[in-house]
Amino acid sequence: MKLLACAVACLLLSAPATPQSSVSAASPVSLPSVEITAARGPRDIEGLTRQKILHDYAAAWQTLADGLEQNRSALLNDYFTGFAKDEFTRTIKQQADAGVHRHYVDHGHKLEALFYSPDGGVMQLRDSAQLEIQTFDGSRLLRSQTVTAKLVVLMTPAADRWMIRLLQYLPEQDAPAP
Repeated sequence: MKLLACAVACLLLSAPATPQSSVSAASPVSLPSVEITAARGPRDIEGLTRQKILHDYAAAWQTLADGLEQNRSALLNDYFTGFAKDEFTRTIKQQADAGVHRHYVDHGHKLEALFYSPDGGVMQLRDSAQLEIQTFDGSRLLRSQTVTAKLVVLMTPAADRWMIRLLQYLPEQDAPAP
């Protein structure tokens, strides 16, 4: 799976820059669909950076879904850091202690870039995610809910990818448990 992910990343890195204000990507390795628009900010988002954000954000959601389904917080290490990693690590531990796991059916994300710092060190995004969240006790479905989650996201660059530092539900909605 990592070999396939590396191949996809190489393909994304070799893609030509797209000057559009809206870009979307879905990967053949079953990553969630992600679109991004950027209408404002002190700095334009370069084409390669757009492609990396699209890929890395989708990969982060896939690893989050896998971690929640398998109750394995170590899966978060590749795309989460700081507060986001701490929060989801706690969530995975709590659900494992309770003997449950969650399955996410991810129907896609619409990102809006709100801020990209002049030094390229942080990007703030707003996500409108279409999710179906199923909670299981073993193989028995306890609850299923379909939501449009509104989230605020902070991403920071690492050596070869963008990491999610904050992924938080916006308070104006009844947020499902992550």
